[in-house]
Amino acid sequence: MNTPVLPAWGRVAHLYGEQGRRINAVFAAIAILGCSAGALAQKGEPPITALTATSGGPIEPERAALRLEHVDLAVRVEPAKKLLDGVATLRLSTRIRQTRLLLDLDRNFPVSAISVDGLALRPNAWRNPEGRLIVDLPAPLPAGGQTSVRIAYAGRPHEAVNAPWDDGFVWSSWMGKPWAATTAQGYGCDLFWPCLDFPAGEVPSIRIAITVPDGVSAISNGVLKSVEREAGGRRWTWEAKNINPYLVALNIGPYREIKGAYASRYGNKVPLQLWHLEGKARQAAGLFAEFAPTLDFYEMVIGPYPFADEKLGVVETPHLGMEHQTVNAYGNDYRKDETGFDWLFHHELAHEWFGNQMTVANWDDFWLHEGYGQYMQPLYGQWREGEARYAAMMAAQRRNIVNLRPLVSGQVRTTEQVYQSEQGGPAQDIYYKGAWVLHTLRYLIGDKPFFDATRRLVYGRPDPRPGNFTPRFSSTAEFETLMSAAAQRDLGWFFDVYLRQSALPELVQTRSGDRLTLEWKTAGSRPFPLPVDVQIDGTVRRVAMAGGRETITVPADAHIVIDPMARILRRNEAIEAMQRR
Repeated sequence: MNTPVLPAWGRVAHLYGEQGRRINAVFAAIAILGCSAGALAQKGEPPITALTATSGGPIEPERAALRLEHVDLAVRVEPAKKLLDGVATLRLSTRIRQTRLLLDLDRNFPVSAISVDGLALRPNAWRNPEGRLIVDLPAPLPAGGQTSVRIAYAGRPHEAVNAPWDDGFVWSSWMGKPWAATTAQGYGCDLFWPCLDFPAGEVPSIRIAITVPDGVSAISNGVLKSVEREAGGRRWTWEAKNINPYLVALNIGPYREIKGAYASRYGNKVPLQLWHLEGKARQAAGLFAEFAPTLDFYEMVIGPYPFADEKLGVVETPHLGMEHQTVNAYGNDYRKDETGFDWLFHHELAHEWFGNQMTVANWDDFWLHEGYGQYMQPLYGQWREGEARYAAMMAAQRRNIVNLRPLVSGQVRTTEQVYQSEQGGPAQDIYYKGAWVLHTLRYLIGDKPFFDATRRLVYGRPDPRPGNFTPRFSSTAEFETLMSAAAQRDLGWFFDVYLRQSALPELVQTRSGDRLTLEWKTAGSRPFPLPVDVQIDGTVRRVAMAGGRETITVPADAHIVIDPMARILRRNEAIEAMQRR
């Protein structure tokens, strides 16, 4: 997800025949129930259940045993009415015997028909009381078996209040034409299609057909396969591979396209595509010019672009942004800051590696997505301009670390339990503190071990090349193992302090005559032998801090600067005082 905006401190079916008539009946029922034109304008409506708002977390054995092998999703979007009707055909496999299927779908989409392996079910064979679609199978599905389920549904999708910090459809317009987009990271894919709403619900292949009115385009993940005329509009068909369900995105608007190709340092070519609104060609060209150099940076520092056989895509959206695989949402109005590049484009692109290629199976490890995503901007600043820019960008992030909760809890958690402080999560610290943990770790073990371990984390191998890797799941535990192996020593003490407790280590300095004593203090008196650079009259030496404490001899009148390059994440009373104001 994009970096949070701080307060004062801080989603087509071409339906026909009997099925089409059923969908029309559903729309009529919605109107009778009071979805007037005035009601349609209300953000946050229709309301969703607590279950639909939950993504990830503990998973029932029945759901956990399912795997989506392929999805054929066809939706028709009517922006003028804020309505969506769809048909989703899901090919599922199971590791255990199943007599029913537990799927996720917002109950604001009444289901009009379901068939299993071509057999139409009676209406009493399914129910969806709270956003969990329960489908009774006509015959048990054995362990290791597969089935194909076709679900026809329609309704008014939940409208986001403040996307992307909450989720749903964002309805807008541009030059009198519809402009709409979806976000689903927090609440999940079930906001507009039936899915398995947890990270391991990732789909090996998906076909997304979106029918929209004339005058607008429908942009989505993967590769565009066709654009076909339909009554009153056009159907845009896309195909994507190995995608986490929350990343599936619908983008509708009066778009114009800029495209090109990037010649990768790995010998392949990456299609580059940017869809911008009518009238913004000049501004969009400026952003498009950033694509190739930014991609070159990522490929040099991390490794090959993971989705080169599809595209690197960006689409302008009526919300700030989101890392929708191969079609990142962009709403920063083409603004660059003092760094000379667009931080939002850069941050969302980072997620193609950290979040889309490497995905956490448990949202408790969310910081791996966002901490790395946040850290890549200062790294790019360093790559472009050197140490001064890097230091300035890290300093700007440091003031936003609040240390209210540990970065990881060791429990299975939902997205919102991590992303929302009111639900006990680390919230914005997964960005800023996560980035600073990586910054300090890189200082501790050195560039080569740090980036070697990062590459293994992302690709699952040390030698990624186009075609020899696929998206994978990872965890904080694997991150720790990889970093310790690369450093050739146990770094458990480092991760215990920075990841599993909220309070930062404090460096206590005592000076007496020609003696300078440095001592680390941590919550629970945990061991913390982190070396410290000390500048003595302009000369820098590293103090080993074995046992977390060390005394060195310095001239009595020497000017001392502790950690002169600000490499260490530690307690800072000045920042704490500023945050209290």
